[in-house]
Amino acid sequence: LGRMRTGEAAHVFIETQVREDSFKLYGFASDQERAWFARLQDVGGVGARVALAILDVLSPQDLLEALALGDAASIARASGVGPKLAARIIVELKGKAPPAPLFGVAIAPVNSASANTTAPEPAPDEGNHAARSEAVSALINLGIGQSEALRAVAAAARGLDRDAPLSALVKAALKEAAPKDTRV
Repeated sequence: LGRMRTGEAAHVFIETQVREDSFKLYGFASDQERAWFARLQDVGGVGARVALAILDVLSPQDLLEALALGDAASIARASGVGPKLAARIIVELKGKAPPAPLFGVAIAPVNSASANTTAPEPAPDEGNHAARSEAVSALINLGIGQSEALRAVAAAARGLDRDAPLSALVKAALKEAAPKDTRV
């Protein structure tokens, strides 16, 4: 919620946790963050505090890439997450489909500058996320499994500029997905 500014309208996505002795509300800037918050808590040893710490250092896209690449060091950067817990998170979540947002699509944030326009202001890195999603879809359509496609696109994206064209991302991802003995 650190991206919110005083005086601006905002959509907040709430995750509610009811316990015998408490009633807690957690607010998120996107439904995707809220969905990852819930998914992370499916892992043994990960509670609300650790899930929030992970989402504080990794965006949902970065978390998905860390899982696809088996990058425990990125996850372990979060406060309260050691190497063993980071490894457990990867083992339990790697290869699983990303959590589905409750609303099915991301809702663009509302701010006073864009409230009266027809096109919402794009979120930072939105174009990059769209290119990655399209590249994963392209690889899946070529017969590559979802988890391998996610891993290949994440690895390829790390080696390219953030504004690289989709064709370059797909080409690099195909090289990443190629069997090791056939790479040129």
